Amino acid sequence: MGLVSPDEAPEYYSDELARARLVLYSKRYRPLAFTGAGWVLFLTLGRGIELWSGVFFGTLLVATLAAPVLHFLGSARFKAELSRLTP
Repeated sequence: MGLVSPDEAPEYYSDELARARLVLYSKRYRPLAFTGAGWVLFLTLGRGIELWSGVFFGTLLVATLAAPVLHFLGSARFKAELSRLTP
């Protein structure tokens, strides 16, 4: 915005590094977000369909039980890659 010169304001994260960190976080929290969105869709639209509501519910139940386990199991790899991307 013209308040300081680029030399006076150090850049902590380059564009590539910031993009890599964003991708890492999005991969980490994607299953939790999709499971939450699936439950919202099931509770608003999915209960009215006869055959597919049972299949949808079963899939959401498995995803709800598996997402926290996978989140916990992937924490070591996430921390290792995050430390690699931290300046």
